[in-house]
Formats: sequence, C-alpha cells, structure tokens
Amino acid sequence: MRWADYRTSFVVMLFVLVFTVAVARAEVKLPALISDGMVLQQGVKVSLWGMADPGERVTVTLKDQEANGVADRDGQWKVRLGPLSPGGPFTLTIRGKNTITLHDVLVGEVWVCSGQSNMELPVSAVTNAQDEISRADYPTLRLFTVERSVAEKPQRDLKGYWVPARPQTVNDFSAVGYFFGRDLLRVLNVPIGMIHSSWGGTPAEAWTSRETLQSDPDFKSILDGGVKLLSPYPKLFQDYDAQFAQWREASDKAESEGAPVPAAPPVPDDPRRNPNRPSGLFNAMIMPLTNYAIRGVIWYQGESNSGHPIQYRKLFPAMIGDWRRVWNEGDFPFLFVQLANWGIHVPQLNWPELREAQLMTLSVPRTGMAVTIDIGDGSDIHPKNKQEVGYRLALAAQAIAYGQDVIYSGPIYTSMTVEGEKVRLHFKHVYSGLVAKNWPAPTLTGFEIAGADHKFVGAEAKIDGDTVLVHSGAVAHPVAVRYAWAMNPWCNLYNRMRLPASPFRTDNWEDSAPER
Repeated sequence: MRWADYRTSFVVMLFVLVFTVAVARAEVKLPALISDGMVLQQGVKVSLWGMADPGERVTVTLKDQEANGVADRDGQWKVRLGPLSPGGPFTLTIRGKNTITLHDVLVGEVWVCSGQSNMELPVSAVTNAQDEISRADYPTLRLFTVERSVAEKPQRDLKGYWVPARPQTVNDFSAVGYFFGRDLLRVLNVPIGMIHSSWGGTPAEAWTSRETLQSDPDFKSILDGGVKLLSPYPKLFQDYDAQFAQWREASDKAESEGAPVPAAPPVPDDPRRNPNRPSGLFNAMIMPLTNYAIRGVIWYQGESNSGHPIQYRKLFPAMIGDWRRVWNEGDFPFLFVQLANWGIHVPQLNWPELREAQLMTLSVPRTGMAVTIDIGDGSDIHPKNKQEVGYRLALAAQAIAYGQDVIYSGPIYTSMTVEGEKVRLHFKHVYSGLVAKNWPAPTLTGFEIAGADHKFVGAEAKIDGDTVLVHSGAVAHPVAVRYAWAMNPWCNLYNRMRLPASPFRTDNWEDSAPER
C-alpha cells in the first residue's frame, strides 16, 4: 500500500473514532434510579436528571406533562415534573440528541429503608420465609436495592435496578423494607417504591456527612477514628510491594528450575473501602439518592454504636437532620426501630442506654419509633420476626406520614410522682388503657426501684387506671424507677392495642454501663 493510501486510511479511521466518541458523549444518559419499573413520588414536584453534552437541550415527557432543561458545562441536567397523581403504568420519554423511553413507570409512595444488618436481613431469612416468598405477588410494590459501595467524596450515581415484588425478587430484599412496603400497599392502595440502602455492621457515622461530623466538637473522636482507620494504608501497600517483589523473584527461580511456584502474597484490603469509615456510606449510598423525591425513611441501626450511647444522643438526630438537609424536602418522616431484646438478662454492652438515646430522638419533629423489646431473640442478634417490625413501622407511617387516626405507639413514660413508699408512673400513648401482656391478669414484670443510694431492686408494679404504681418493701423512700433496663429483660407492659411500652428510666444517674 502506498503512503497516500496509509494516510487516507488513517484519516478515515481517525474521523470514525472522533465521530464515535462524539456520538457517545452526545447520548443522554440516566442514573440507575431513573429506569424501567421505577416509582415516582405522588403529590410533589419530582426531579429527573442525567448527563448529556454541555449545552444539550433535554425534554422529558410523562402523560400530559413536559419539562425542558439544558445540560450545564459539566454535562449535568435536571428537570422537574408534577405534582403527579398516583397510578400507572406510564411511559416516560427523555429526548436529547438521542431518545430514551422508560416503560412500566408508576406513581405512588416512595420510601428509603436503611441501616445495618437487621435492615439488611433478607426475606429468605425470616420466620416462615418460604411461605412469605411464595405469596409475594405485588406487581405495584417495586423494590430497588443499592449495591454496596464506599466513597471518599459524595457520588452522583450508584448501582441497582427496580423490580416488582414477586417470589423470584423478594428473596434477597430487605425483609423489614418488604413487609413495611407490603403493609402500606394494602392500606393506601397506591403503588409503593422501596429503595433499600443498608450495610451490616456499620455505625451511624458512616451514614453521616463529613460536613455534619465536622460541625460538632463531640464528633471529633469519630473523625479521629477515621484517620486512624486509614493510617496503616501506606505501610500496608509498601510491605505488599516488597513481598510481591520477593515472590516474583522466587517464582521465576522455581519456574526455571521446574519446581512448584509458591503462592503469591494476598493483596491487602484497601482501608479506604472500609464500610465503617466516617461518611463513606453517606457519600456512596445516600447522596446519589437525594435528587429522587421520597415520602420518608425507615431506619434500623444502633447495634454498632452501642459502645457510645451518650454520643448517639447527638449523632443520631444530627444524621436525621443531615439527610433532611441534603434531600431538601423539609422534615420528611423518619421512622426507626428501637433495639430488640437480645443476650443475657443483665445490663451489658450499653444496650439499655442506646435504646434510651433512640427514645430521646423522638423529640425530633416527625419521627416515630417501633419498639421491639418483645420480639427479639435472646440467642440471635438478628431476630427473625421481621413481619411485626414492618407492621409497627407501617402503623407509624400511617399516623405520621399520612395523618391517619391509628394507634401506632406503645406506652411512653412521661413523668413520675412519689406517693409515700410508692412511685406513680405516667405515660402517653395509653389510648384505651394499660395492660400486662398476660392480661387480664394485672401482674407486671420488668420494674426496678431505688432510693437515694442508687441501688435498684426488683419491684412490684400494678396498673392503676392510666398509670402504674411501683413499690418494694426494701425501699422505704423511693426516688427512681427503671423498666426493662437490660439487654434482654423480662417485661410485659403494653397498651390495649398490644403495642409494647418502651424501656425507660426516671433517673439520669451516671452509674449505668460506661461508654467504651
């Protein structure tokens, strides 16, 4: 071939390459959340976004609504549609230099479910799992699971996809998220979208932004822990490089001599990918969701923060405020699960104090708590009755998110009065009355009483109208009462809707289990 022919062929190939790259860059692209089968939030303006060429005009059409946007200098575009009425399935079209058509789009209620392993626990691991899976036939309940990921900085996208709730799809989905969504679907009769983003064994600080962690001196120890987590990184890989060089030399020698080649040294884990890293999961698994309109969040977490329950009193509300800030949808409902009973029947591991920190978080507007002190498992930190957890969270959603007149909480302690040798306890969420679990028998368990010496002893307790009277012959001048104050307590105070009372204490003494 002559040089001119080579040159011509090269120019043609270069033109094709440049044209291909240009076309690829020109394509409108969508994040994982915006895809076939998604559920859009009803009754509000919803954002739809993606990537395109800088300056490219993008048009989005759904039903009789149309919105236009232009990609900015970074190629990002966003438009808003709505408010939308519930229903579907609909077709959504995005047109730029290319056209994307999304099918089977529904409009209804969207919730995020997040936390650690008790939120992550799949439907396949619950009580009566096979029966639950076989009966999972809810085509308008859509499920999206966020793939696990850690990031140093906030991300724009994540991995996952929407599926309808069917036997072949619910198996690995969050059990709490599925049962919550199923119960809401039955009550509201509109499509439900559940976005599951959780990771077992992770602390709340991993789900909190760095900005929030830096804003409070009480969180300095968390940030210092993050630095410590990364500190071995340089030496770790320096040592690996040296080991690899030695292995390569040894393997080359063995191969030349016909001897067995030694095993290569294992590649060390990258500390930057540690899911416990402060803000790492917030950056990777929460921030990419925050353009997507939601109704609220359900949260099951706390086990990994039980060593620092006093800190959790501030950290958990700060995290809730953090999520509300980045979503920019106001004080959306944030519903959470109080730690269940587990382990031995004495105060250990600071679980009573962590439950107390969760109880205190109810002072944050539009929060709700599902008490699970009665449905845990003494020998398993992952209790299998997630159906009841989802049901209790759904009750809270009906009341807090949807304003329905439902009883959604068990008794919550409010105040005490001393009456001679007895203490009278007052509660809210009593509704039609207090009961012992083995009602109508009036015998209550789980109460302790103490005098000024701070020494608690088992106490007799009796329901008296909407209050509880507590006393012990061993304490003539009582000053404090505790209820269900142990990791795995025997306790049985409920209201007549059979919702359990939250564990509590009337004192604020610092003689409980210290922070570790």
